[in-house]
Amino acid sequence: MQHSTQKAFAAAFALAGAGLIHSAVQAKPLTIYTALEDDEVTEYMAAAKTAMPDVEFHVLRLSTGDMAARLLAEAKNPRTDVVWGFAVTNMLDPRIHDALMKYQPAAAQQLAPIYRGKDGTWFAATGYMAAFCVNTDRLKAKNLPMPASWEDLTKPEYKGELVMPSPAASGTGWLQIAAILQGLGQDKGWDLIKRLNVNMAQYTSSGSKPCKMARTGEYAIGISFAFPAMQSIEAGFPVKMVIPSDWEGYELEASGILSSTKNPDDAKRFLDWTLSPEAAALYKKYKEIVTIPGVEPSEQLRKAGLPQDVSKLLFPIDFEKSAADRAETLKTWQQVTAR
Repeated sequence: MQHSTQKAFAAAFALAGAGLIHSAVQAKPLTIYTALEDDEVTEYMAAAKTAMPDVEFHVLRLSTGDMAARLLAEAKNPRTDVVWGFAVTNMLDPRIHDALMKYQPAAAQQLAPIYRGKDGTWFAATGYMAAFCVNTDRLKAKNLPMPASWEDLTKPEYKGELVMPSPAASGTGWLQIAAILQGLGQDKGWDLIKRLNVNMAQYTSSGSKPCKMARTGEYAIGISFAFPAMQSIEAGFPVKMVIPSDWEGYELEASGILSSTKNPDDAKRFLDWTLSPEAAALYKKYKEIVTIPGVEPSEQLRKAGLPQDVSKLLFPIDFEKSAADRAETLKTWQQVTAR
């Protein structure tokens, strides 16, 4: 009797082991496309891997424009499971939005309605806002005044001293012109953009690059977003962060799951994690806008000049209109800025 019992246990153990091996063989990696900055992704993913050690993550970081192009190119044969930290204006493109499945973490219900899709396909835990990175040394050397607004940047003394991201390639570049056009209207908005273009030295494909170019003294003013300005100040560069007093644009970083995913369980677990207290604590290090209730700007951002409540500064962007107008706006922008 004892011998037969031992044999039964051995058989059961063998079956369990075979099940574990089968499960390991069948486990699917989770592919994630993101437009978050490289240094953010590195730290966030280290924490995510600790929280979900059983998940094999494949993460591809792309600029907003490149990520949108890739998602559209792969529409008939999707290669990713999760879209993470992607400009909501791009996420609302019907060709991308219609490929999302309905899923929002339970914690997403705590977000204000503007930070989550009405149809339950996306939510935004973070965002970023426009800022000028002004090199104070170069400003002094060239006897230039400190700018305070977009209108200031059109003054002739700044000719050749401005650099900003292209809205066609960068979410940061897009949020800047979207706020100007929605705030001023088409005629006055395009007039301001034309006058800015006269002073523009170049357009970049990266939202953070203009700030990095300004902080080294290559240009006086890099039109960028708040976080690289804060980083530059903290690193000791001669930079002052200026939040424009007019048409302060911002963008939300949306996340969602593609309906085509072969790994919906892990995709949902990952999105749940992105709204966890652990993730929120990390966002404070990098983000000027965190939509999770109770999370305030970091001490570094406040020291750099970011107010306690940034929501009072932001122009109320209509993201659905921004998405609908995007193609025509970019076409006009290419014509207006052609050299």
